[in-house]
Amino acid sequence: MSFTLDGPVVLAGAGKMGAALLAGWIARGLQPRDVIVQDPNLAGDAAALQREHGFSAVPVLETLSSPPSVIVVAVKPQAMDAVFPALARHAGPATVVMSIAAGKSIASFERHLPPGTAVVRAMPNTPAAIGRGISGAVGNAHVTEKQKDLCQNLLNAVGDVVWLNDEALIDAVTAVSGSGPAYVFLLTEALARAGEAAGLDAETSMQLARATVSGAGELLRRSENDPATLRQNVTSPGGTTAAALSVLMREKGGLQDLLTEAVMAAKKRGRELGS
Repeated sequence: MSFTLDGPVVLAGAGKMGAALLAGWIARGLQPRDVIVQDPNLAGDAAALQREHGFSAVPVLETLSSPPSVIVVAVKPQAMDAVFPALARHAGPATVVMSIAAGKSIASFERHLPPGTAVVRAMPNTPAAIGRGISGAVGNAHVTEKQKDLCQNLLNAVGDVVWLNDEALIDAVTAVSGSGPAYVFLLTEALARAGEAAGLDAETSMQLARATVSGAGELLRRSENDPATLRQNVTSPGGTTAAALSVLMREKGGLQDLLTEAVMAAKKRGRELGS
């Protein structure tokens, strides 16, 4: 993977997601000398990466010898108004600003930037920490192909990327893949508790549930079959799986209804955060 840069990569915020991005960039060939991290409390994985690779890390970005190629904004949404206006003054004519903050619209960044500045809004998810994430991304009309390629490479360092044509869809992406890992973890918890209800001890039930969910996920990743086919392959007519699925797939109040309701609630909350 190559990173074509005209200036440094500035990362504002090196929490869990910022540190995951940083680790992915360096692992895939981004030179530490090309990275500047702004974080007032560098700690954890990011601090360990800084000790190992020696990239610049500052509590506040005061001056730069040249405008950055990209400013990646990875601070919490509630801190954005305090952090971003000072960062915006470092944006040059060729700088692209890429935000991974949930609920913050492209317009909320544009109002702090010179007219015509390229802005990309992206939403990665937590499997980025192991290089298995997926991000939804959308850019404003000023993003060039070169800038899109740079953002693509930065996001590809931690997983796959899906580009959208409509910013309004980013809330749906957040609801499906951004929040989605939590749904899978909850499924694992619920499956383990159901195993206990069926007579298994807690440790055995959790071991079975964790291995089943993670193994099924890996099978889904590797298989050329779609999820419905994989489900049907496990289901014998009149068998135990069919009995369980008759509950989960009931016409009213089944798993599909619950997940649709959950995703719509997450999408609604995303819109509220952005307003």
